[in-house]
Amino acid sequence: MNFIVKEDKNIPVNQLEALYSDVGWTAYTCDLDLLQQACRQSLAIFSAWQEDKLIGLVRVIGDGLTILYIQDILVLTSHQNEGIATHLLQLTLEKYNHVRQHVLLTEEAPDVRHFYEKNGFTSCDKGELVAFAKMNA
Repeated sequence: MNFIVKEDKNIPVNQLEALYSDVGWTAYTCDLDLLQQACRQSLAIFSAWQEDKLIGLVRVIGDGLTILYIQDILVLTSHQNEGIATHLLQLTLEKYNHVRQHVLLTEEAPDVRHFYEKNGFTSCDKGELVAFAKMNA
């Protein structure tokens, strides 16, 4: 699989829409202006490109000093299980290696749990931490 990685928060809205729609993240695509603004205000975005097509993305928020949130990590369904998400996540963790807390919140699924555990994350239900979330509809 050949792709290039960019660290750039200014991603064309049509590329964002195609990627987020492909993976079914409709909560993001119902307001594309908000999604593009959220990307621009993120701490960092690492994106994978095949020619001029966005095929994957990791969006990072936080202060970059004491805490880092992996907000979004997604890859086109046609390119999943090719190592793209792992590559993007590892670039993120390397860049922010000095940050003490790397946090993410995701839905439960066996493949999701396996992915994050193989990348060094520990589920809060197995460790010493507890996690809480309050979601607005």
